[in-house]
Amino acid sequence: MSTPVPLLLTPEQYLDLERRSEIRSEYIAGRIFARSGASRRHNLIAGNLFRELSGQLRARPCEVYVGDMRVKVSPTGMYTYPDIVAVCGDPHFEDTFLDTLLDPVLVVEVLSESTEAYDRGEKFAHYRRLDTLREYVLVAQDKIRVEHYLRAGEHWVLSEINDPNDTLHLPSIDCHVVLAAIYEKVDLSSLPTRP
Repeated sequence: MSTPVPLLLTPEQYLDLERRSEIRSEYIAGRIFARSGASRRHNLIAGNLFRELSGQLRARPCEVYVGDMRVKVSPTGMYTYPDIVAVCGDPHFEDTFLDTLLDPVLVVEVLSESTEAYDRGEKFAHYRRLDTLREYVLVAQDKIRVEHYLRAGEHWVLSEINDPNDTLHLPSIDCHVVLAAIYEKVDLSSLPTRP
């Protein structure tokens, strides 16, 4: 007996399905992958960071989105939903629906046990192909730790901060955020233990 070949979708088919669905999915190489729900800590961290950035960007020509702004990595064809994404100047979208951003300058992912390896590896490999992307930020939710990748020509420079009193500087959007604000109300002492 032969193994059935999975049906591959075109980007157009994916977008048509995605725009009608209440469940968000990512798209890579013809396949769709459902996104899982986020934990309380994940939501608090993403919300805190969004609040801090959106407040600083109010009078500037930049926009910041949390959770549901789809990003297309045109060189690889990946469609994904970063936890936070920012763009400056006139944003460019794939079509008139204005729901698929093409030119982010900043992408932030809040790490979880199930997505950490992907966010650090394959997903970042896709993101690096975006010419407009200047910064990629990974935020831990099980400890105070932020990893900041900054594009320097053809290279990416990593810095890590883990002191609540330290400040994350995001030069692509000229914002500064104290780590304590990112982790506000996040209880790191009540982490579940692995069996």
